[in-house]
Amino acid sequence: MTEFVVVIPARFASERLPGKPLRMIAGKTMLQHVYERGTESGASEVVIATDDDRIAEVASSISAKCYMTSADHKSGTDRLAEVARAADWPDERIVVNLQGDEPLMQPELIDQCASLLADKRADVGTLASPIQSDQDFRNPNIVKAVVDNFGFALYFSRAAIPFARSEKSASLARESALHHHGIYAYRNSVLQEIVAASQSPLEVAEQLEQLRALSLGMRIKVGIPALRPGPGVDTEEDLADAERLLALRD
Repeated sequence: MTEFVVVIPARFASERLPGKPLRMIAGKTMLQHVYERGTESGASEVVIATDDDRIAEVASSISAKCYMTSADHKSGTDRLAEVARAADWPDERIVVNLQGDEPLMQPELIDQCASLLADKRADVGTLASPIQSDQDFRNPNIVKAVVDNFGFALYFSRAAIPFARSEKSASLARESALHHHGIYAYRNSVLQEIVAASQSPLEVAEQLEQLRALSLGMRIKVGIPALRPGPGVDTEEDLADAERLLALRD
């Protein structure tokens, strides 16, 4: 198995769900659920990265290693890169970004994402599943990925891509799109290069950070998971759904 570490970026502020990492789901904080998913994977180390003392206190209460990072970071990727520098990880260390609002991410998918970097042509690894419906295909909150014949990303968009030129090609267009999941694996050297670069116009337009990597000429390997990741948590409704789904798992 590919050796890797997991970093969980967690911030207290959230417009739609304030205090999100510390919200309770099935008797545990969301942060604890995410941390447990990380420790159930094959990661050699799992750490939490935050700028909030309340989150750090909860991390300490579950015996999780925690790094206090700058409050000025604009993204979880920036927080990851600071942790990697503070930990003095080597350039080739694989770092998986497990987002702090993914309590239902299956551990085997964390392993799969990291293993994508066994392909030396890949700079970044991520996961995406087939689109489930026309509604999802047109939903701008669901990020679509299109890939080449070798599984490398051609583009990511909030738009319904690829565009169907005719009714006959509509089903082919939808079948060619993948529903992108927000988990990433980077070699540390690549992670540092990404955060050192300026935002690309594509990234700014779509508000998709992975487009910075593509704009830099990096290759993103996209794995299709055998299991569909559980949904992330952004709203009160998502929180209730996560509670229900975790109860079903138990």
